[in-house]
Amino acid sequence: MSTYQPEDTRKVTTHRLFEMKSRGEKISMLTAYDYSMAKIVDEAGMDIILVGDSASNVMAGNVTTLPITLDQMIYHGKSVMKAVRRALVVVDLPFGSYQGNSKEALCSAIRVMKETHADCIKLEGGAEVRESIVRILSAGIPIMGHLGLMPQSINKFGTYNVRAKEEAEAEKLIQDAHLLEELGCFALVLEKIPAELAARVASELSIPVIGIGAGGGVDGQVLVMHDMLGITEGFSPRFLRRYANLSADIAQALKHYIADVKSMDFPNKDEQY
Repeated sequence: MSTYQPEDTRKVTTHRLFEMKSRGEKISMLTAYDYSMAKIVDEAGMDIILVGDSASNVMAGNVTTLPITLDQMIYHGKSVMKAVRRALVVVDLPFGSYQGNSKEALCSAIRVMKETHADCIKLEGGAEVRESIVRILSAGIPIMGHLGLMPQSINKFGTYNVRAKEEAEAEKLIQDAHLLEELGCFALVLEKIPAELAARVASELSIPVIGIGAGGGVDGQVLVMHDMLGITEGFSPRFLRRYANLSADIAQALKHYIADVKSMDFPNKDEQY
């Protein structure tokens, strides 16, 4: 298994991501939600750390991303920022904090930036959230867009199946992608769409396009940390590659600890004062 160590240890910025796309260097992105794990992810050389609203699922145990609040996202963002030195840190605006009210959207984004010290925010949607995007960008806050499967709209979709397979939806996605770039978003996430469509979008945009379940023709990849490390179980979409099986490893370590406590093997004489 090959390992990676970044030669360039400078802080990753939105401009550096644009440069990476320009020279064909792929962008690595992963979620993190707490200090300890964010420190490991950052020191490994990750380009972007996403403080995702997926914390609603993997940290809080909710079925969807909808219940997580702005205060909770700020808590996770603050924890991550204390650990990170190199990666660009993006914080998701949670459901209900920006849709339908551009003033509230700006207030939400400002709170995230002021209270977490994060580098930028991410939100879902295209033309339907145009006013919120314009208002947030007018305050100098960088935005990463998100199209395709949008988990905050899961009740509208009714399924986590691949999006934009039909021509009409694919055409709207392409139009929204161009709109987001024109408005001033610095990057775009495409989730669970056909690889050919994602590659087309990436080729037509000058901003970086990050995929999750969107094939290899985009400018970078993102996964949820708990999924790729094998902490979560019972979730195996086609696009997920597990790089570890920590659920089993942790369970084995815990059972070993319990056995050592019960048998009085722990602590031994060398582990006492």
